[in-house]
Amino acid sequence: MHPFGLTAVVPCYDEADSVAQTHAEIVAALGAYDLEILFVDDGSADGTLAEIQRLAATDPRVQYLSFSRNFGFEAAFSAGYKYARKPWLVHLDADLQFPPAEVHHLIERALEGYDAVFGVRRTRHDPWHRRWGAAGYHWLGRRLRIRIPPGATTFRVLRTELARRVVELRLGTPYFLATVPLLTSRIATVPVEHRPRTRGTSKFRLGRLIGHALELYVAFSRRAVHAVAFVLLLAAPVTAGLAVAAFAGWLAVPAAIGGGLLAQCVALAGAAVMLRYTVLIADAQPRPAMFYIREASIPVDPADELFPGARPAPFIPAQREDAA
Repeated sequence: MHPFGLTAVVPCYDEADSVAQTHAEIVAALGAYDLEILFVDDGSADGTLAEIQRLAATDPRVQYLSFSRNFGFEAAFSAGYKYARKPWLVHLDADLQFPPAEVHHLIERALEGYDAVFGVRRTRHDPWHRRWGAAGYHWLGRRLRIRIPPGATTFRVLRTELARRVVELRLGTPYFLATVPLLTSRIATVPVEHRPRTRGTSKFRLGRLIGHALELYVAFSRRAVHAVAFVLLLAAPVTAGLAVAAFAGWLAVPAAIGGGLLAQCVALAGAAVMLRYTVLIADAQPRPAMFYIREASIPVDPADELFPGARPAPFIPAQREDAA
């Protein structure tokens, strides 16, 4: 066995049909390491947890956390990072569009002295809007001077203690890629293969991706807010000048109205950005935990449990009479 201690963190949401294949491929590619496979069931409504428990009963390397409801992608990987028990971890999504065999390249680079190594797709096999959207938000992120490693993805190998540091910050916007560079400069990227999706569907819809990008721009850069404030300051005197010119008869009424409406459009767009910034401030206030765990195969902090010290009986949904 290779002495390199590695936890494969695998967030899952309604992945009952994928769990067994995911496990088999991870073991085949990474089984030579001192390996732990930590599945995080993000409140799945199908048989995902039962499949994970079946694997755990036959493979001691398999551990799991199961949430009391669906808390979202950030919560799922944050829980996995918090409870990973090996010195290093790798993030693998259940669809395995990033082949586990590519992990070796990330580990080789990490052993050169890096704290975090991110995979960068050589060729991205995703729909066009995902590819163009990703290119666009990375480009704008660089313009806003947000320090995201170019092309970095969720496919990453990093020191488990570093990952815990990020989780413990409890940021209102837990954007992992933008937070790691705030803690360490020992970051590297490695080109990796990316496969077309062969099973399941992406849980990230277009609206969520747009919201995710806006959160990044507002939470990790003040440049956007400052630019909007500057434009609003310019819009105010321009609007006032148009009004004075219209009342004095120096400007045709239609032109004044058109200019005023244009200035108001700018003001409304700026107000929307400022409102989003206000929401982020509110998110940073005391709030419930990012996740609550209903079941786990490993010891967890009582503060993270929905029912501390208790292990509820398995939930079996009642059969509806009209479905009998």
